[in-house]
Amino acid sequence: MKNYLLLSIFFTFLLLSCSNDLQELKKINFSPNDPNERSKNLHIVYTDSGYAKVEIFAKIAETFSKPEQIVKLKDSVEVKFFNEEGEVISILTSLYGEVLEKKGLITVRDSVILRNLEKKQQLESEELHWNQKDSIIFTDKQVVVRTDEALFFGKGLRTRQDFSTYEFIKPEGKIKIKD
Repeated sequence: MKNYLLLSIFFTFLLLSCSNDLQELKKINFSPNDPNERSKNLHIVYTDSGYAKVEIFAKIAETFSKPEQIVKLKDSVEVKFFNEEGEVISILTSLYGEVLEKKGLITVRDSVILRNLEKKQQLESEELHWNQKDSIIFTDKQVVVRTDEALFFGKGLRTRQDFSTYEFIKPEGKIKIKD
């Protein structure tokens, strides 16, 4: 009987302590424009047969489901591309990115740099698109490619994700000629 009385008192206090304060509930509710998920210090590794192919870092990642599934990468984005031996061959950096997973397309903007570590060449632009399915990076924006021997300018470019070869859509350029 004593246990029954203690249990009844406990449940009475439990029920009385519950409340539905509307002000508190409003603090919890989210706007439809808020992300469904938010991550800090995102790190994703894409593998094939157990080997790393691509590694993505972002300080902030926000996932939205409407109007379509999109992941927004903010405050620094870095993408590392690996060769068959597992070595990093190129690195893509920017301040902002958007991932459209269903389309397999990543767009990076703001201070975009793509470097090929073996060839010591660097591409600079304000926007690049990476088609993950075809391993192609492209843009229709102004680009600069720097190598040890040359400086190329152009509008629009297409390259493999390792930045081993590239094609300007509308090229311009300067080449150093050795005496």
